[in-house]
Amino acid sequence: MAKSKTAVTNAMRILKAKKIDFKEIEYEADEVGSAFGEKIAELTGISPDISLKTLVAKGDKSGVIVACIPVKNEIDLKKLAKVSGNKKVEMIHVKELLELTGYIRGGVSPIGMKKQYPTYVEKTAENHSEIAVSGGKCGITLLMSPQDLRTVTRCDFADLISKTEE
Repeated sequence: MAKSKTAVTNAMRILKAKKIDFKEIEYEADEVGSAFGEKIAELTGISPDISLKTLVAKGDKSGVIVACIPVKNEIDLKKLAKVSGNKKVEMIHVKELLELTGYIRGGVSPIGMKKQYPTYVEKTAENHSEIAVSGGKCGITLLMSPQDLRTVTRCDFADLISKTEE
């Protein structure tokens, strides 16, 4: 019986080339459905507090920008605009993802996009020893330290999430 080969994504190649420690976790992508982030956190057993979704937006001054926030939260576009030096920011259409990033919906990693876009990560990620981001393909999540994510993406940590009544 043939042994299944583990996929190596662009994000993983970049991390290996930069000698950055990470742990790869695979999950069954067919089971995800439409609620990507929280379902992936559930399938992988990773807390939604440290499991980050990667969002791609366009600013009126900066152009394309990337934001990573915990899967359980919503992005505050006004906060993203302010921290990125824009007056207005809007999410890009899903049809633009592949062309701009090289990744498809559900597999967008902040690591290894076609271009190095300005990247912002929710500041609460710094409070954890490790965080999880997409591995660049549906079915692969990468665990690493927030500092290592900063090293590879040159991201800034900032307050990016909408505050909700709890």
